[in-house]
Amino acid sequence: MDSEFEVPRELSGLQKKRAQYHPELPPCLQGITVRVEFGDSTTCADPSSANVIGRAFPHTFGQPLAHFLRATAKVPDAQIITEHPPMRVGVLFCGRQSPGGHNVVWGLYKAIKIRNSDSVLLGFVGGTEGLFTQKTLEITDEVLATYKNQGGYDLLGRTVDQIRTTEQVNAAMIACNDLRLDGLVIIGGVTSNSDAAQLAETFAEAKCPTKVVGVPVTLNGDLKNQFVETNVGFDTVCRVNSQLISNVCMDAQSAEKYYYFIRLMGRKVSHVALECALQSHPNMLILGEEVALSKLTLFDITKQICDAVQARAEKEKYHGVVLIPEGLIESIPELYALLQEIHGLHNQGILTDKISSRLSPWASALFEFLPPFIRKQLLLHPESDDSAQLSQIETEKLLAQLVEKEMNRRMEEGIYKGKTFDVICHVFGYQARGSLPSKFDCDYAYVLGHICYHILAAGLNGYMATATNLKHPVNKWRCGAAPLTAMMTVKRYSRGPGAVPVGKPAIHHATVDLKGKAYELLSQKAPSFLMDDLYRNPGPLQFEGPGADAKTYTLAVEDQDYMGRMKKLQEYLDKVKSMVKPGCSQEVVKAALSSMASVTEVLSVMTTPSFGGHQPL
Repeated sequence: MDSEFEVPRELSGLQKKRAQYHPELPPCLQGITVRVEFGDSTTCADPSSANVIGRAFPHTFGQPLAHFLRATAKVPDAQIITEHPPMRVGVLFCGRQSPGGHNVVWGLYKAIKIRNSDSVLLGFVGGTEGLFTQKTLEITDEVLATYKNQGGYDLLGRTVDQIRTTEQVNAAMIACNDLRLDGLVIIGGVTSNSDAAQLAETFAEAKCPTKVVGVPVTLNGDLKNQFVETNVGFDTVCRVNSQLISNVCMDAQSAEKYYYFIRLMGRKVSHVALECALQSHPNMLILGEEVALSKLTLFDITKQICDAVQARAEKEKYHGVVLIPEGLIESIPELYALLQEIHGLHNQGILTDKISSRLSPWASALFEFLPPFIRKQLLLHPESDDSAQLSQIETEKLLAQLVEKEMNRRMEEGIYKGKTFDVICHVFGYQARGSLPSKFDCDYAYVLGHICYHILAAGLNGYMATATNLKHPVNKWRCGAAPLTAMMTVKRYSRGPGAVPVGKPAIHHATVDLKGKAYELLSQKAPSFLMDDLYRNPGPLQFEGPGADAKTYTLAVEDQDYMGRMKKLQEYLDKVKSMVKPGCSQEVVKAALSSMASVTEVLSVMTTPSFGGHQPL
C-alpha cells in the first residue's frame, strides 16, 4: 500500500455523522442468495443502428435484460445462485469526480464480503493509469472507514479517463489476467461506459475470463436512457448549486441593482441547469437545447436577455439572475462552426498562435468580433472527444459584455430609460462537484455497488448496473442489469458533399427532452419566473428532516420505469400464451388475432426507421 493511503483522512463532526449512516437495500438485494430472471434479448432504441452495432459487437450485442428478484418472488424460470466461491474484483474511477462514487466501492465491497469473506476487492489507484500499470490498493474495512458517504474520489483518485487505444485495451487485459480478476467494475459516465462496452467485447473475443461491468456515475446527468433514470451525483450537484443560486437570488432582490450571470457545469447538455432552475426559480435560463433547436445566434440570445432586462425595468426591477449551461457555447451555430474550424486546424498540427491567420474569411470576421479573452479560450486544445474545453470558456462573461453593450446603446438612443445595467458573473462547478453526497446519492450508489456483485455472480459481461422506480422509497426500487450495447446509437456524419454518412456505435450524451414533462413544467413557469421574482431556496443538503428524502424534479415528474414496464409486458405476453392454446374456443382465438394484429400494425409504424435508415445530420 502506498504511504499516501496509510493514514485515513481526518473527518469533521458532520463527516463522522455521515460516515455512520448505513444505506438501505431493496428487498431483492437482501440475503445471501442471488435470484435473477432473464428477459428477452435486447436491441437498441434506433432500429437503423442495430445492424451496425451487431456487427461491431458480435459477442455482447443482443444479450437479455436481467432482473434481480426478492426471495419471495414466484418466478419458475429464475436462476437461483446459492454458491459463492471466492471472487477477485477490480474497481476504478473513470471520469470526473461525482458525489457518491465512494459508496459504489463500499456497496461492492460489502456485497462480495458478506457472501464469501475470502473474496478480494482491488481498487486501481489513479483510475485508468492505475489499471494500465497495475497499481492497486486492496479495499478493506479499515480503508473504507473514513470514505463512507463522503464526497470526492480521493480514496483511489483518477487520471487519464479513457480505455480506447489498442495499447490501452491490451494493458487493461494484461492487468486483469495478471491479477486474476473475475470482474472489472468501471465507475463513470457516457464516455467511460462506451469504453467499458468495447472492453467487454474485446475480452469476450479474446476469451479473457474477466467480466466488465459499468456503473452510471456522472454529475452531468447525461447518461440517461430507457434503462437509466438518473446518475449518481446529479442529485447532489443540483441541490448544492440550487442553494447557491438561491442565495444569489436573495442578494439580488435585496440590493436591487445587480444582474447575476451564473454558468453551471454540465458539459454538452443542460440537465443540471434545468433542474437548478426548477429548484431555485431564477429569472431566466438559457437552455442549450432550445438554442440548438431554434438555431439562435449570439445576437438572438443577446436580444432575448436585453428585452427581458428592459421588460423588468418597466416594472422598476433592476436586478435578476440568469442561468447559463457551460455547453451553451457549442449550441450557438456560428460559434460551434468556428470551434470546429479551430479544432480542425489543431488536428492539422497548426500552432495555436498561427490559427487565427488560417481561418476562413467568415470565421476570421467572427473571431475578431469576439472579446480578446474569449478568443484566447476558444483557441485552447480540444478535449479527447474533440469537444471544446467548456469549463474554461467564460460564456457568462461574453454574454454579460454583449448585453451591457446593447443596453448602453439602447440607453443612448432613448429606447431604454431605466438605470444603468450592472452585472456580476459567477461559475458554479467545483463548489458542488466536491460536496458531501445527498442521502439519495448515498443510497443509490451503495445499491448500484451491490448490483455489480449480482451481475458478476450471474456471470454477465458487458452490462450496466441499473436501479429503477427511483422516485419511490428504496424498498420499492427495482434492481437489474442492462447490456451496454442496448444503450448505444450510431451518430452519423457526412465527411463531404454527397458522401455516405458514417458513424461509430457509442453511448451518446442524452440531451434535455424538449417534449418531456420537466421541460414542460419549466415552460409553464418561465413567464412568472421572469417577471415575478418567485425565488425559492431549497436549503442545504439534509440527511434528516423535511428535505432529506426529496427527489429532483426531473426524476419525480417523469414516468420512467422502463425495466418495470418491460417485466409487466412479459407477464402479459405469458398470460396470452397460457390462455390462447390449441383447443381454446374460436371466440378467444378471434379476439387474440384481432388485438395482436392491431398492436403489431401500430408497433410496425413506430419502429420503422426514418430518414432512409439514417439519422438526421
